[in-house]
Amino acid sequence: MSSAKATATFENLPCFIRLPQVKARTGLSRSSIYLKVAQGEFPAPVSLGARAVAWLSSEIDAWIVERVRVSRGGVQ
Repeated sequence: MSSAKATATFENLPCFIRLPQVKARTGLSRSSIYLKVAQGEFPAPVSLGARAVAWLSSEIDAWIVERVRVSRGGVQ
C-alpha cells in the first residue's frame, strides 16, 4: 500500500472531537450544548468510556452548515 493511498484512507475515517473543541467550533457554552442535545437540536455525544464522551466532527460540521443555511433565509 502506498503512503498516498494510506493517507487518503486515513483522512476518510470519522474523527472525534471533545467538548472544548465543540465549544470553540460552535460558540456555544457547555450548558447550551447539553440543553440542545436534550431537545434534539444538536448531535448527541458518543460514549468513549465510563466518564468520557466526544462528538463526531462530521456531525458538528453538518450542524454548523445547517445553522448558517437557516440563518441566511433557508427553509427550516
